[in-house]
Amino acid sequence: MTETQNVAETGQETGKLITEKDVRRNWLTYYMVAEMGISYERLQALGFTTAMIPILKKLYSDPEDLKEALKRHLVFYNTEAVFGSPVNGIVIAMEEQKAKGEPITDKSITGMKTGLMGPLAGIGDSIDWATLKPIIFALAATLSATGSIIGPFVLLLLPLIQILVGLRLSVYGYRAGKASIRELLHSGRIKELIAGASTLGLFMMGALSSTYVKLSTPLQFNFGSGNEPFVLQKILDGIVPGLLPLLAVLGLYWWLNKKNQNFTVIMLVIIAISIIGAITGIF
Repeated sequence: MTETQNVAETGQETGKLITEKDVRRNWLTYYMVAEMGISYERLQALGFTTAMIPILKKLYSDPEDLKEALKRHLVFYNTEAVFGSPVNGIVIAMEEQKAKGEPITDKSITGMKTGLMGPLAGIGDSIDWATLKPIIFALAATLSATGSIIGPFVLLLLPLIQILVGLRLSVYGYRAGKASIRELLHSGRIKELIAGASTLGLFMMGALSSTYVKLSTPLQFNFGSGNEPFVLQKILDGIVPGLLPLLAVLGLYWWLNKKNQNFTVIMLVIIAISIIGAITGIF
């Protein structure tokens, strides 16, 4: 009998397979490797799965169960690593309950990740990268400009704060996940929660698209001397503000929904259209 089997059986007898130390180690690994295996098809999925390997090995002694667990975490995943850390804790809690025989499906785990990653990314980007980082970097730059040796070391405040927050939130997600999962399983409302989280995630992704996708046209036409030029962008903004970014997002969504799409080709086509549009003055 292997060590993994001993651990799993001991955990099943005591009702506890994972410790909070395991959860902290999982998030810390994810924090360090999340951006190392980025791809357009999966983004942070490889980093997330790498961090989950020790957890999954501890939970699943059967090689086939372990293989299935790894496969379900290799699907697309992307969030802000620090304030998205509750997802790590919740997913670990769900995997733990699944390993104990609770009726948690692969779709439930994936749906929970997908539903939470967007809203938490929006919160994390606003607090972590749009607030903390500029403040800390501005302080470091100010001190360095005055010749203070402390300036460069001030930059270390950002990862220090991130690690402290991430460790705490990941454990919080694990604790809350275990309690809420039991309650949801007994109430039968897990499908409603996943649907609600997915809908919220779609709203957040729509809001992020309208904020970060920038597309406008400088085209204008003159009809006769003395007349004001016909500015196309003003007309489009008068119809629906942000109409061009919306059409771009919907066009990409339509394209990606088609089967057997090559993401590299899509990326190259977008770059080509952008270059041609800039050269011709359309965009």
